Order: sequence, then C-alpha cells, then structure tokens
Amino acid sequence: MSRAWDRTSTSTTLRTILTDLRIADVRVTPIAFADPPLLNNSGCHQPYALRSIIEVETEGGIVGLGESYGSKSILDGLAAVAAQCPGLRVTDINGLRRVAHSLRNAGDESSMRRIVGAIEVAMWDAHGKTTGQRVCDLLGGQVRETVPFAAYLFYKFAGHAGVGAEDAWGEVLSPEQLVDEARGMIEAHGFRAIKLKGGILEPDSEIAGLNALRAAFPDAPLRIDPNGGWSLHTTLGLLPRLEGLVEYLEDPTLGIDAMAAVQAKTDIPLATNMCIVAPEHLPPGLAQRAVRVILSDHHFWGGLAASRELARICAIWGIGLSMHSNSHLGISLAAMTHLAASTPNLTHDCDTHYPWQTDEVIEGGKLIFHNGALSVPEGPGLGVSLDRQALARLHHNYTNHGYGTRDDESEMQKHQPNWRFERPRY
Repeated sequence: MSRAWDRTSTSTTLRTILTDLRIADVRVTPIAFADPPLLNNSGCHQPYALRSIIEVETEGGIVGLGESYGSKSILDGLAAVAAQCPGLRVTDINGLRRVAHSLRNAGDESSMRRIVGAIEVAMWDAHGKTTGQRVCDLLGGQVRETVPFAAYLFYKFAGHAGVGAEDAWGEVLSPEQLVDEARGMIEAHGFRAIKLKGGILEPDSEIAGLNALRAAFPDAPLRIDPNGGWSLHTTLGLLPRLEGLVEYLEDPTLGIDAMAAVQAKTDIPLATNMCIVAPEHLPPGLAQRAVRVILSDHHFWGGLAASRELARICAIWGIGLSMHSNSHLGISLAAMTHLAASTPNLTHDCDTHYPWQTDEVIEGGKLIFHNGALSVPEGPGLGVSLDRQALARLHHNYTNHGYGTRDDESEMQKHQPNWRFERPRY
C-alpha cells in the first residue's frame, strides 16, 4: 500500500512539474544603461549601452531571466521567436532552436544564435527555479568554488563629448594613466590577470603600456586584444616584443588564414573571439591551427548548451578556453558564472566589462568580486531576481536616448571629427 501511494504521489508531482515547466509567455524589455567613453578599434562607446531583458514565464507562474543585446534587429528577432514559444517546455532547447530556424527571415544565422541564446538562458533559469536546482547543477554540476575574472583595461576619454564633466576614471591615454586604471580596478576587485583592449593607439604606445603594466604588476598574467587592428605584417613584426610579455595574444589580425600564419611563427598562444565565433568556423580554424585559445560567449554561440558543446570540443582538441564579454549587467554575469563554474576545462580567467557599469537591474545591487572571482549566486536557477523599478528606469533610458543601434564610429567622430573606422588600422 505504501509503495503504491509513493508511486502515485511521485507521478502526480511529476505531472505538476511538467505542467509548470511549460512556457506561458515570453517578454522582452529593451534597456539602456550608462557606459563610459571606452575606446576600441571600432571607435568609442556611446553614453548608453543597449541591452534587452528577457522574461520566460511558465504556466506555474515562475519567471526565468535572460539578458542579451539590445539593437533593433535583435529586438525584432526576439519578438518574432518569443511569440512562438508559449507551449514549449522550458527544457525543450531543441524546440526553441526549431522555432528560431522556422523564422529565419527574422534574422540571419548569426542573429538567430544570439536570439536563441537570449531566450535559452531564461529557460534554464525557469527550469532551475521550478525544480529547486541551480543552473550550474543542471549543466552538469559545479567543478570550481569560484570563477576568476580579469581586470579589463581600456584606453578612454575623460568624459563623453558634450557632457562636460569627467567620469570617475578620467582620461586614460598614456602608460602612466593605464597603470593607474589597473591599480584602481585591482584594488577594488582583487583581479589577478589583466587584459588590455588594444588596436587604438600606435602599436609602440600599446606595447609601452604593456611594459608599464608588467613593471607595476610583475606577477599578473597580461593579454592584449587589438580586435584585428593590426595587419599581418605589423603583427609579425611585433612578435619578438610580445614574447615573454603576454600569456596570450587575442585577435591581433583578421581571419583564420592570417591568424594561422601568425601562430605558425610564434610560441605565444593566439586567442580569438573574432575568427572562430560559430560552429562552422571550428573545422577550418582547428585544421589550420589558427589559435590555441577560444573565448566563448553564450550570447552569440547560441546559449549555455551550445557553449557547453564548445567547451567539450576544446577539451578534445587541446584548445584553451576562456570567456568573452561585452557591456553587460548582472543577469548576464550570473549566467557566465554558472556556465564557468560547471565547465571543467576553463583554462584562463574570464573577461568582464562589469566593473565599468554603474547601473544594475537585479535586486540587491551589483554582484561582488572577492579576490578577483565570483561565487555562484545562491538560490535556484541563476540565483538572481529582477528589480522592477530598475527595469522601468533603464527602459525609460532606452525610450529617451535617441538611438536604436550601437555606433562607436559616430561617437568617436564627436571627439575626432575626421576619424574613420578601418580595420586593420596599423
């Protein structure tokens, strides 16, 4: 009798959970949050970064959260796919992919992976919250107590054009200012590794900056990312000055062929977030031995499941693994942390723009780094919840800032009118 009751109770509970796991609604809210005038090979960050907050609500009333890009093209694609999601179980990632594939006219393959990744994270969160499990446990289990991140340094202007006041970081255009920036970030967050966004100043100036950082932080692993801003000829000429200085060199030049030509000439590991950013890039990239480190990004690889598949491929082929970042808030950072915490072969400290952001959209304020690392947020799912007042404020920013797509070139021209985007630049 007892066993029969147990089976009936378990069956009833399972049916209830399966019902609760079905999607009732998907909501997408575009937001804009303050961003400093950070410089990169494409220009200068605008005063606001565009993002989107995704809410997947189940029939049981559980709300899972995701965060992604906020350009008009992505928002349009999200709206099209979201409308077709009700009725799917939050565990049906393949079903989400089928929906996206059926709506390919809503965006190209690259955009559709971003759209799938945005909604998929919210589905994982809803799954975890419904079943009382953390996302890292759903992904296979936690393999590290904390996730290390790197200090992400940028050259920058003192303030946005036309604003008048400097931001808290001030101008950073010299080696001395770069060291001050690094010192402030390391003192505040305890980072151990340092990454410099390059491809902006003359290569000689940027290598001088790296040497200044090495002198100030002799034990910190250094890396530089010119974002393809150097030609193949320039990159080959700079290799002797970078050997022994950087732990890896990220995307110095453009394309798999050029990266393979560089990697063949140096023992410095090349890393990429540009020449291998989709599954179809893996066969030629691996065949040509173009890189030794891949920077994954669940936002554009297609979500957490796809990123887990990428990690497994990297483990099989002996490729190092880290994580790429863009301007983001706490929902994205929580997702990155759960993914990294459950990825056995994470070989390098992850990137994050998070210290540059002053706004937040999760309850309790910003996530806190300890000794340069994050612990997995406590609680089921991603372990974060939405601050509705903050969401409304940041959505108000979006509706009032006056632009619907990121345009670093135009922003740069406010500071330097004759500046034009070109890649490679040097």
